[in-house]
Amino acid sequence: MRTLKVILAYDGTGFVGWQRQRSGRSVQGELERVCAEIEGRSVPIAGAGRTDAGVHALGQVASFQLSHHIELVSLVRAFNAKLPPSIRVIDVRQVDDGFHARFSAHEKTYRYYISSSAVGSPFTRMHVWHVGRALDFESIQAAGQVFVGKHDFAAFQAAGAKVKSTVRNIYRVGVSIIESTSGIAADTGTPLVAVEVVGDGFLRHMVRIMVGTLVGVGSGRMTAESVSKVITSRRRELAGVTAPARGLFLVSVRYKTSELL
Repeated sequence: MRTLKVILAYDGTGFVGWQRQRSGRSVQGELERVCAEIEGRSVPIAGAGRTDAGVHALGQVASFQLSHHIELVSLVRAFNAKLPPSIRVIDVRQVDDGFHARFSAHEKTYRYYISSSAVGSPFTRMHVWHVGRALDFESIQAAGQVFVGKHDFAAFQAAGAKVKSTVRNIYRVGVSIIESTSGIAADTGTPLVAVEVVGDGFLRHMVRIMVGTLVGVGSGRMTAESVSKVITSRRRELAGVTAPARGLFLVSVRYKTSELL
């Protein structure tokens, strides 16, 4: 029995999220379907992050155990031949048996794309939040730094979520401009704002609420100083709106190299 680590990318449009649900297509469910065909039995798969419906991934990580002796390069080809085109397996590696995609992770990076153009692009509408108004970029940058450090982020989690602790450590918040000649912004007439957040873990909707709060700052409804007060308050109603799922990407997940064979 081998423990395998899978790196995959997917467009979350049309999926109920990473996690298997009672109804609807999930990314986890699609992977487990293919593994069951290869293994001849049900194979439970764990994901590093439970991305919500409509959230995308550039470097999601999953882990599972397989007894089939298929070569890893052939396994990558089998996955991509059987998965829908909106999900692609990038790499498969054998790892130590103690490895777990979620519990072994020590750093995750998320990126969110925002457009302030007067007219949104039809080509990026499922991957960008089109706010439709000018934003103060420097204010957003300043407010982003308020999140850096170890804080209680209770004000930045979805209502009704239940976790043992709402304390998380944010290592970096980068706010940058992506010019219209590059990457995802190539079909828009206005540069995109990209908010990249790196931390040891995230609460449900945490990044989306952080981004919604930053847009509030960029729109002049909040200030960088008020963001600090929101964190201290632990009150969800004082933070900004929850940004739409479509602009969020799970970029990468980092692990200790000793966990790889």
